Amino acid sequence: MKEIVDIALHDLRVFLRDKSAYIWLLAMPLAFSFFLGFVMQGGSGDPKNDRPELVVVNHDEGFMSALFLEVLGSEGLNVVFHDSETDAKRGLKIPADFTEKILSKEQSVLDFFKVGSGGGQRAFLSQVVLGRATVAFNGYLLEAGTSDEFGGDLTEDALRAVMAKENLLGLDARFAGKKPIPVGFNQSIPGNLVMYLMLNLIIFGGAGIAAERRSGTLRRISVFPISKAQLLVGKLLGLMLLACVQIFVFMLLGQFAFGMNMGENLLGILITLLVLPWVSGSLGLLVGFLIKSEEKVVGLSLGVVLPLGALGGCWWPLEIVSEPLQNLALFLPTGLALDALHQLITFGGSFPSVIRAAGSVIAFWNSGQFGSGLPV
Repeated sequence: MKEIVDIALHDLRVFLRDKSAYIWLLAMPLAFSFFLGFVMQGGSGDPKNDRPELVVVNHDEGFMSALFLEVLGSEGLNVVFHDSETDAKRGLKIPADFTEKILSKEQSVLDFFKVGSGGGQRAFLSQVVLGRATVAFNGYLLEAGTSDEFGGDLTEDALRAVMAKENLLGLDARFAGKKPIPVGFNQSIPGNLVMYLMLNLIIFGGAGIAAERRSGTLRRISVFPISKAQLLVGKLLGLMLLACVQIFVFMLLGQFAFGMNMGENLLGILITLLVLPWVSGSLGLLVGFLIKSEEKVVGLSLGVVLPLGALGGCWWPLEIVSEPLQNLALFLPTGLALDALHQLITFGGSFPSVIRAAGSVIAFWNSGQFGSGLPV
């Protein structure tokens, strides 16, 4: 055990003596975290105040259709027209006699249709909001048509007066969870920590092993009375100690400088943040054993980890991307680790929230196993 600890502490000292290592370890991740956290600040704390788009084909030229479109917007639909580029899943046709029939107190039927494939959550949300808007508009018509204040006339002024009245009953709708959904520093701090933990350990681990192979250090170490397993575990422990330095600084700043909720589920957060370095450090050693050139190690690491960070939600909230990309993130180590951190830090989840994510990330460790052989 002493040999393993000595190797780990030696590697940690070597890493920390290199002043340029602090740029990747702390300076760049913190700079990106501050910049992205400032840019992605949300006024309401929502990652996306989702207003589903609805394609409207309006054949009516009267004031009733114009008022109905205003109600659609006020109830939460983003109205676009058929000649606009849109990702809407549903559409609505307003007949030419819409105003005429309502003024005659006859039923007017709207044509609700699919756009493209027309499926998914946004399509369902469009239907719900359209139903709510239709009920609201009928309520305005009923009040204006039966009120003595307006003489029972369905005029544009009467309807606008009714629509302008304060609602006696309101509905406060918000995202579920004990804490705000990740925007600002709640998104940027965990996201950059996950990405740079993985990036740094693969680069430092791979480049360190590649340099020791090239310089013959591993050959010289092989004459000492230590086993290959001790050497591997010592190298991996050194990388995890390096990760602990980064984790400590990020969590300290997150808790006291950026007002994040790091302490409530500290054990789960630490487990998540230690599983990822274990996987990343193993992959870094594997890369170093396979590639002798430090420059190639850095290039390969950047080419792999940066796309994993983007697809895993480290750069932006997954709520703003399409559903297929959200599902893809749950098959990536970055997406799994970040999902667990959001559950613990942002949504107020408990320890069981990390079990699935941690177990899935550990499964990736199989790709970081480097066998019983140790190239020298």
